[in-house]
Amino acid sequence: MARTRHYKKIEKNFVTRLGHGVGAFFCAIGRGFVKFFHIFDKKLTIMVVPHSNGRVINLQTNVFAVLMGFVVVVGIILSFIPFTRRSASSSVEISRLRDENRETLASLDELRDENNTLLQTAKRFQTSLSQSLSLLGINQSEQTTKSTGSNSDLASLFDTQDLASGTLRETVDIKQLTSYLESAVQPVEQIGKMLQSQGEFFTDIPNIWPVKNGIGHISMPFGQNVHPITGLWYIHRGIDFSTYRSGDGVMATANGQVVTVGYDDGYGNYVVIKHKHGIYTRYAHLGTVRVEKGDQVSQRQIIGTIGNTGISTGPHLHYEIHIGSDVVDPSPYINIK
Repeated sequence: MARTRHYKKIEKNFVTRLGHGVGAFFCAIGRGFVKFFHIFDKKLTIMVVPHSNGRVINLQTNVFAVLMGFVVVVGIILSFIPFTRRSASSSVEISRLRDENRETLASLDELRDENNTLLQTAKRFQTSLSQSLSLLGINQSEQTTKSTGSNSDLASLFDTQDLASGTLRETVDIKQLTSYLESAVQPVEQIGKMLQSQGEFFTDIPNIWPVKNGIGHISMPFGQNVHPITGLWYIHRGIDFSTYRSGDGVMATANGQVVTVGYDDGYGNYVVIKHKHGIYTRYAHLGTVRVEKGDQVSQRQIIGTIGNTGISTGPHLHYEIHIGSDVVDPSPYINIK
């Protein structure tokens, strides 16, 4: 029992000392806080003394208010840092956008100049196309009516009122120009078809220089001339082409059929080709002949070579065109295209 009472006494003393220690610790903390707040509660007097003989201004405050004022000022200054950064970034972005805007305006001015040039070119194209269609006998009334109804005629493009400014006007002009060019496709296709049919027609009538590669010159024209051998005036029934040499290729001047291949004392070696529309061509004084009677020949096909056969003073080609029973001047038919 005595030992138990001894232990309880020790335990009681320990608890008592622990309680006193904890109480002393919290009292010390409390006194520290009180001292700390006493420091902040110290009074300060700020005096503003003017250089003149004016009134001295006294401002009474405490340490806590000064510290809080300092913290507020520092906070305000720090808050301006990100704003300043954003402002600098915005200034850089604005400068970049200004540069892009200047470049865009320069490109827009160039686009306007090119658009004006395009419109002027289109106007000349319209005039030329109208004249060409008139010469070819193509009726434009239907296309014009359609274009007028859809406001796509180029004339309406140049008479368009200023409905807008800037790029909108250029866009309207380009759209109307595109519409007009689309409407011009049909007459241009008609011109192409006409030229194609005429090209087929031109291959059936004599219309090219009969010497290969267009070389040589006319040594004697059609009509009244002095005969190079007899020295007498006579009617030359064709045109003489000379290259000052033998062996140059002689071409058929149109599609046709070879009806005669022979030799004559006057013409020497010669070839006669029958073409459509009652037209015949004769090629005389040939050195060699490369076709036979009955052959179908095409325009520009080599039928022989220039020679000096028959009555001739030198290598040359004698070329004639017959329409029915009449002999005609070949000159208007050379390069008629």
